[in-house]
Amino acid sequence: MENPVILKIDRVGMHFGGLEILKNVSLEVKKGERIGIIGPNGAGKTTFFNILTGDLKPSSGSIYYKGENITNVANFKRTNAGIVRTFQRNNLLNELTVLDNLLLVLQRKHHLQNVWFKKRNEKKYPKLFEEANQLIKTWGLEKRANEIVKKLSYGEQRQIEILLGIAINPQVLLLDEPTAGMSQAETDYIVDLLHNLPKDLTVLIIEHDLEVVFGLADRMVVLYDGGILIDGDPNEVRNDRRVNEIYIGKEEAAAHA
Repeated sequence: MENPVILKIDRVGMHFGGLEILKNVSLEVKKGERIGIIGPNGAGKTTFFNILTGDLKPSSGSIYYKGENITNVANFKRTNAGIVRTFQRNNLLNELTVLDNLLLVLQRKHHLQNVWFKKRNEKKYPKLFEEANQLIKTWGLEKRANEIVKKLSYGEQRQIEILLGIAINPQVLLLDEPTAGMSQAETDYIVDLLHNLPKDLTVLIIEHDLEVVFGLADRMVVLYDGGILIDGDPNEVRNDRRVNEIYIGKEEAAAHA
């Protein structure tokens, strides 16, 4: 049985004044798909994610989630409904520990966000701490659980942010440059983590590391000049002459420069 469409982008356009960023973009995303989104700088990739999450309202077109029009739905409501996004820059609470950051995410997940973290303890909320500790164990973060976030390396902070996104149990996970700024070892860790995500989780990835994104995605979308240049399987996209001329060839040349 074919997986249902979970996200539909219908003729979406975005402009700022006279500058047109996205032009008539249409895309159907099925549940469980892993879609890589690539393209040169300025192609509209981050703007596209901002529209999906509700951080921006499109100038034209509509967004559907599970068949419902969410074009005008606020970003926090989309998050609560299961559309979760990580950013190019860390959005962690740097003065708190890894465990406290995780507990705050789980509080929101379980509608306990009004509980002040300084009054939250394991005796009062045993199930919350049990879930947090299990996730930390699953992720192999026992040695980092009580570390202040700002003392971690940039790569470690990026890992934590991605894992916090996963902790919410999203249905659609939007990853914006998940391996940016990471060492090879940290990149390998994230790639392994993403390969082991639940198969029914839908993942969209913006990533400049072509080896990473082609290794993770089962479908590739190339944005160019505000529109979709090609939408196909990784081999088709990698071998497309137009894509190599405007993007892949240049990226690979820069990587080996």
